[in-house]
Amino acid sequence: MSAPATVHLVLGWADWLDLFAHYLMLSLMSVGGAISTTAEMHRYLVEQNHWLTQAQFNESIALAQAAPGPNVLFVALMGWNVGLNAGSTAAAMLGVLVTMTGILLPSTVLTYVAAQWGQRNRELRAVRAFKQGMAPMVIGLLMSTSFILGAAGGVAQRDWPLWLLALVAGLIIWRTRLHLLWLLAAGALLGACQLV
Repeated sequence: MSAPATVHLVLGWADWLDLFAHYLMLSLMSVGGAISTTAEMHRYLVEQNHWLTQAQFNESIALAQAAPGPNVLFVALMGWNVGLNAGSTAAAMLGVLVTMTGILLPSTVLTYVAAQWGQRNRELRAVRAFKQGMAPMVIGLLMSTSFILGAAGGVAQRDWPLWLLALVAGLIIWRTRLHLLWLLAAGALLGACQLV
C-alpha cells in the first residue's frame, strides 16, 4: 500500500488566522460534538482550500475514531496534516494548536455558561423547547457526516445494503427498546454470511 498523496502548501499568517477563525465558528456549530461538523470541515479543507486530500481527511477521522480517547482528536489530526502539507513538523504542531484551540475554546465556554443557566431555568418552556429542538439538528448533522464519509470513492453506490442496514438499525433503535448488542450481533451475522 502506497502512502496517500499529499498537498504542498504555502500558508501565510492570514491563512492560519482564517483556519483558526473557521474552527472557532465550527465550535459553535458542534452541538452533537465536533464530529457533527465534518461536512463543513470537508467543504472548507478539501473542496474550497485544497489543504487536505480526500484520503487525508478520511484517514484523520478513521484513525482518531479507532484510537482510544476523545473523538475530537480527528480535529488535531486534520490540523497536523494541514501543517505537514505546509512543509514542516513545526507547522504541523501549529496546525494542531490552531484547530484544537479553535474547536474547543468557544464550545467549552458556551457549554459551561449555558449549562449553568439551563440548570437554573430548567422549568422554563423556552429551555425545554430548545432541548427538544436540538435533537433533530444533531441527527441531521450526523447524517451529513455519514454521507460525506460514505460517499467518498463511490462507497455509497457500491455498498447500498450497508446503508439500508444502517437505516433499519436506526429505526429499530429509535422505535423499540431492543438492546443495541442484539443489533450488533445481527449485523455481524449478516456480514459473516456476506449478505452485506
